[in-house]
Amino acid sequence: MSIKAVTKDCQSKMDKSVEYFGKELHGIRTGRANTALIEYIKIEYYGSPTDLKDISAISVSEVTQLVVKPYDPSSKNDIIKGLESANLGLNPQSEGDIIRINIPAPSAERRAQLVNQVKKMSEESRIAIRNERRDAIKHIDVLVKDKSNAVSEDDGKHGKDDVESMTKKHISKIDEMTTEKSKEVETI
Repeated sequence: MSIKAVTKDCQSKMDKSVEYFGKELHGIRTGRANTALIEYIKIEYYGSPTDLKDISAISVSEVTQLVVKPYDPSSKNDIIKGLESANLGLNPQSEGDIIRINIPAPSAERRAQLVNQVKKMSEESRIAIRNERRDAIKHIDVLVKDKSNAVSEDDGKHGKDDVESMTKKHISKIDEMTTEKSKEVETI
C-alpha cells in the first residue's frame, strides 16, 4: 500500500464521519418541522420494524407541522403508536387518511439539553476523525520503516502533513456544523 492510498483511505473515512454527524444532527428537534426528525422511527408493520419513510409519505405542511400519509391506510394506527412510543414528545393527530404532527417549540431547559447533546455528538465525531488520523499516521510510519516499500522519510513526512491538514479541515467542518445547529436550536 502506498502513502497516497493511505491518505485517500483516511480522507474517505473522515468524509464518512462528517456525513454521519450531519445525519445525526438532522434528528435533533429544533421546534421547526423537519422530515428527518421522524423518517427513521421504527414502526411495527406486519410484524417487522420498518422505517416510517418506507411505509408513508412525509412532508412539511407548515413551519411547525409535519404530515404523514401512509401508503397503506390500514397501517395508520400502527404509525400513530410508533410515533407516540418514540419518546420525541410529539402528539400525532389522526385526520382522515393522514396524520398531522405539530412540533412544539422546546422549552429553554430542553433547548439547553439539545445544545449539550449536539456538543457531545460533535466531540464524538471529532474523536472519530482524530482516531482516523492516528491510524493513518501509524500506517505511514510502518511504510517508512519497511525498507522494501521504497518510501522515503520525506514522503512519509509529506503524507503525515496531508493527513494533518485533512484532519484540521474535517474538524473545522464539524465545528461549523455544530455552531450552526446550536444557533438553530437556541432560536425559537
